Formats: sequence, structure tokens, C-alpha cells
Amino acid sequence: MAQWRAGLMTAIEAGLAPGSGRRAVWLRWPARLGLRRLAMPILLLAIWEIAGRAGWLSAVALPQPSTILDAGGALVRDGALQAGLEISLFRLLVGFPLGVVAGIALGIAVGLSARAEDLFDGTLQSLRAIPFLALAPMFSLWFGADEASKIALVCFGAVFPAYLNTVAGIRGVDGRLAEAARAFGVHGFGIVTEVVMPGAMPSILVGLRLSFSWALAALVSSELAGVGTGLGALVAQAREFAQTEIVILCVVIYALVGFTADGLARVAEWRLLSWRRSFPD
Repeated sequence: MAQWRAGLMTAIEAGLAPGSGRRAVWLRWPARLGLRRLAMPILLLAIWEIAGRAGWLSAVALPQPSTILDAGGALVRDGALQAGLEISLFRLLVGFPLGVVAGIALGIAVGLSARAEDLFDGTLQSLRAIPFLALAPMFSLWFGADEASKIALVCFGAVFPAYLNTVAGIRGVDGRLAEAARAFGVHGFGIVTEVVMPGAMPSILVGLRLSFSWALAALVSSELAGVGTGLGALVAQAREFAQTEIVILCVVIYALVGFTADGLARVAEWRLLSWRRSFPD
């Protein structure tokens, strides 16, 4: 076991042995990537504002970013935006980890066992095809109209990308790596922990990013399905009074939450999977 780990670390270090200048570039790379990813949204907002002021866009159907910002400021002063965002984030941050843990656990079982695949996969694939909007009323009946039903739907949405990507990652590990590990004395469960799971980790991390998107979609569906609280309640109320700027504001907030989560996942991937780093531009 010690020989296998030492050999693996030596190979990784040999492939990632940068000079001092290169190391400084690697340390700066995540910040540079974040700035580059913000450039296009800022450009689109500027074009949107200019087109609105020029009268090329309808002020009712697509208000200018400045108008949306003013509406957001009014909601902040009233405290409605903070309250709705706090409730929605609570539901997301409770339901998402539960769904991811369940999805990864099921993915490991199915990826390693044909019997588990026969037992679980067909049911999970069937459930995955059901739209969230169709499930939201059922979850309200089963778990009540309070927080439990919304958290349960968020959890449900997060399960499937984590499950599918975990299975794909495990099945995609080269069997020759396991043979090499056995030659170094790794056997039994050690093959799973030392070879299979590290090899599947890139796919698992992609599954986490997709799971957050699905969890966010499930959250929106649960909040729009019934009268309640959260950002979805603000959207429903604004829709009734044709307040397009508030609807777009909430959509932008959802997008920013997803953007932030994706950025955190990218940083985690960059740190955990250093051996897969591509050279920066």
C-alpha cells in the first residue's frame, strides 16, 4: 500500500513540477479565470442598457438593467428581497447536500454492483423523467405546505446528476489501473478507495455542478407551485401585477446564485484535481 501511494505521488509531482515563475502563474490563474468569465455578462448588460435607452427594446417586456436595479433597491429598503433570498438559500443549502450524498451513494452502489443496478437503476431513470412542476403539488400533499416539501423537492432534484455522473465515472475507470494497483499490493476495498474513486472524481465533480442546477430548478418549481415565501413568492406576486422588472430581478438573482456555486465548484476542482489542470492562456 505504501509503495503504491509513494509511486502515485511521485508520478503526479513529476508531471506537475513547475518552476518558480510557472508556480506564480498557477496561483494567479483562478483569479484571471474569474475576471474573464465576468467580461461577457458585463458586456451584455451594457448592450442591454444601451438598447433600452435607445428605444430598441420594450420597457414593459424587457426593462433596462438600471430600472431593474431601482426595483431591487426598493425591495431591499422594504426588506422583502433579503427575507425571500434568505428563505430560498436555506431551502437550497439544506436540500442540495442531502440530494448529492444520496445520489453519490446510489451511484457508487450501482457503479460497483450489477445487482444494485438491477435493483435501483430502472426506478431512478423513471423518476428522473418526471418534471418538477408535476411533482411539486404531490410533495406538498405528502410533506405539507411548509419547508419540508420544498426541501424534499430540492433534494430530489439534486440526486440524479450526482447519481448518473458517479456511475459514469466509476464505469469509465481503466481496469488496467486496478491491475497495476494489485501489483503494488492493493487488494479488496483498497482498490475502490485508491483507484476507482480517485479515477471517478472528475466525473463526480461535474455531477455536483449539474446537481446544483437541478436543485435550483426544483427550488423555483416548488416556490412557484404554491403560495408561500422565498424568491419564488416574489416572482408569483410580481407576475400577477405585471411587474416585469421584479421578475427579471429574481431571475438574475437565481443566475447569480448558480454562477457563484459554479465558481466555487471550479475552484474545488482546480484544487482537488491538480493533475488535470490545463495550461493557462
